[in-house]
Amino acid sequence: MIRFPALPALVIASIVAASPALAATVRLEGHFTAEHGTTSQPDGTVQATLNTRTNLVKYTLTWTGLSGPVVAAHFHGPAPAGEEAGVLVPIPSPYKSGQHGSVLLSAEQAQALQNGQVYVNLHTDAQPNGEARAQLAPVRPGEGK
Repeated sequence: MIRFPALPALVIASIVAASPALAATVRLEGHFTAEHGTTSQPDGTVQATLNTRTNLVKYTLTWTGLSGPVVAAHFHGPAPAGEEAGVLVPIPSPYKSGQHGSVLLSAEQAQALQNGQVYVNLHTDAQPNGEARAQLAPVRPGEGK
């Protein structure tokens, strides 16, 4: 009988070496809802991916049902759903539904994002403190679009 005592160690080392590459991208999603007592009916989503090595977030924002044009948009946090927090990173204008872009986060901000502690806020003239909010959360495999 031939034995390969180094084979299990080799297999384990290969899995460990491959794991960071597999975990390099985290998909996130959030759905816009009304906030700050607005009477509008905002709807839409934030679809995003986080590169866990570089902390670069690529995003697409879609929305409808706001009281008027978006005049500012930001990533806010850290805060759980229902709580407010300061601006982490502004989202550059011009603002239009279907907007996409990318922002760079610090390591702490990227961790907060992965923990569901970051939200996107859309601001309008009627609601300068924010008319629509989408709390971002990681999408588990098999969920989302």
